[in-house]
Amino acid sequence: MTFTRLMPVLALLAGTLTAGCLPDRDTVPPYYKSMARVDATVDAASAAQMIGSYRQTRGLAPLTIDPALMRAARQQAQAMAAAGTVRASLEGDNRLAARMAAAGEPQTYAVENVSAGYRTLAEAFSGWRDSPAHDAVMRDAKATRMGIATAYSSGSKHKVFWSLVLAAPAP
Repeated sequence: MTFTRLMPVLALLAGTLTAGCLPDRDTVPPYYKSMARVDATVDAASAAQMIGSYRQTRGLAPLTIDPALMRAARQQAQAMAAAGTVRASLEGDNRLAARMAAAGEPQTYAVENVSAGYRTLAEAFSGWRDSPAHDAVMRDAKATRMGIATAYSSGSKHKVFWSLVLAAPAP
C-alpha cells in the first residue's frame, strides 16, 4: 500500500484515538452548571478548589469542606429562598452566630457571604471577588473551613440564593 493510499486510514485512526481523549461536548463543568433549579446542588469540591486557588494566590491557606458549615450554609440559603430575600439572613435564628451556636460552635470565629441572583458558581465567585466586602470574606486569613449552598425560589425576583460560610478551626 502506498503512502498516499495509507493517509486516509491513518487520519481516521488518529481521529478515532483522539476522540476518546476529548471531553464530551454536553458535559458542563461544575462551576458553570445552573443552580436555577429546585434540585440543583452546588459542587462544594469545585467551590473549595476555586476559592482555595484564589486564596493561595494571595498567600492564604486553602479551605476544607466542613459538614457542619455545609449545614449552616444550606440552612441560610433555604431561609433566604423561602423568604424571597437576602434580608432573611439578618433575622434571629438565621444570623450566622445563631447557626454556629446550633452547630455546637458558639465561640468559633466565622464569616459569611450571602447573595442572590447568581445562576452559577462561576458567577457567584466573580461577583464576590468584585465586591470588596464579599472579597474580604473569601480572603479571611483566619478561615480554614468552608460550607457553601444554594437554594432556588421560583417565585422570587432573584431565583437563586447563595450562602458561603468560612470559619476558623473548630475548638
